[in-house]
Amino acid sequence: MTSRFVRPHLQNLRAMFYLVTPNETSFEDIDDVPNYVDEAVPYFTILIILECVILKVQGKDLPRINDGVNSMTHGLLSTMHALISRSIELVTYIYIYENFHFINLPWNSPFTWVVGMLATDCLYYWFHRFSHESNIVWASHQVHHSSEEYNLTTALRQSLMQKYYSMFLYLPMALCVPPSIFYVHQQFNLLYQFWIHTEVVSTLGPLEYILNTPSHHRVHHGRNPYCIDKNYAGTLIIWDRMFNTFQAEGEKVVYGLVHPNTFWSPVYGQFYHYLYIFGLVRSHKGLANKLSAVFKGPGWEPGKPWRGLYEDLPQVEQPVRKYNSNLPTWANVYVLIHFTLVIAFYSVVASYKKKLGYITSVGFVTYFIFSVSVFGAMYDHRKFSTLMEFLRCILSLYVCCSLTGPIVLESSVVTVLSILFMLSATVWPILSLVGYDIHNKVKKTV
Repeated sequence: MTSRFVRPHLQNLRAMFYLVTPNETSFEDIDDVPNYVDEAVPYFTILIILECVILKVQGKDLPRINDGVNSMTHGLLSTMHALISRSIELVTYIYIYENFHFINLPWNSPFTWVVGMLATDCLYYWFHRFSHESNIVWASHQVHHSSEEYNLTTALRQSLMQKYYSMFLYLPMALCVPPSIFYVHQQFNLLYQFWIHTEVVSTLGPLEYILNTPSHHRVHHGRNPYCIDKNYAGTLIIWDRMFNTFQAEGEKVVYGLVHPNTFWSPVYGQFYHYLYIFGLVRSHKGLANKLSAVFKGPGWEPGKPWRGLYEDLPQVEQPVRKYNSNLPTWANVYVLIHFTLVIAFYSVVASYKKKLGYITSVGFVTYFIFSVSVFGAMYDHRKFSTLMEFLRCILSLYVCCSLTGPIVLESSVVTVLSILFMLSATVWPILSLVGYDIHNKVKKTV
């Protein structure tokens, strides 16, 4: 019993680092492929805590709560489509493979597994590179680069739109690679990139020549001039070395966007660059310039090359000043507790999604989006954020009770959570009556 329990958990942990064999991760049918990403959530949590401990021991700054919550919020938003629809990418891939593939690679062959791994990683490199060189694709990918921190929570900061672009780069694989093999490597490629988002690991010696490592990926997340448009690798750094986009880590990397965000709103963070592109299209004259504003690089302007001019990049200020509108310590703890409950609710709903109707699923998604939007509004010191939080607590009480319908929760758990939400709901009217404003207790600094 113990060995049967330990084995899959050890395999899931090894999958985080791509330390798996073809025999144990090859499947005939795509429905038999485990959801390695969902199963990795406990390891995400453990590694984030471990990173904090190591940072403390090393005497370095711990992750900021506002930034960490924002990163994990984006990760949550990027997966919510799975509650109401099947992956368009996988459905399309399966259709092309079943109707048009012309090379039969056996699903249980180590050769097929290796081909799938190399093809997935190489195509990821080209999509990743393209996402930095085309403004409309960058509109989705910029979400991942929007943090001014670099830690394991940053890895979770993902775009909900990016998959709709990347699918077109992966679809040629459907002409020969079985869907189950593609799905396995698509997940492993994503999981591998989690652990390289850290500053606690310096270099890995000779492995730096072959693998994408924390050192290489720190460069990719930098806004220093020497970091721009470098190190697009997923798992193997060899693609950057082959295609002349490799850059070794040099001076201290300053993280984030060239023009850093000054807000915590997760929904706005997902879509604001599309609004920026729309403004460019309106301002440019002539069809050619309008199309160029959409499809050429983020730094393009009329009369300039595709990616713009590097000398136009703003200088990195010293000392670095980060956007840091915050809340009092007790309010940070409050947000952490309630954000954790939102994640727990999401995990429960995701586990039972096959039993939920479409309308019910949409209702849960709406609740999740509203919840994380309220947390962002609190950190952004929005005027009505505390009223929104009061309403969210009331709604959470309803959601908690509704989970006893299609989803069975222990009555004791429902009771405890209901009391928590009722108490939380009373906090905000009381604070309002005594004139306590959480937004005036911490200075907003940029």
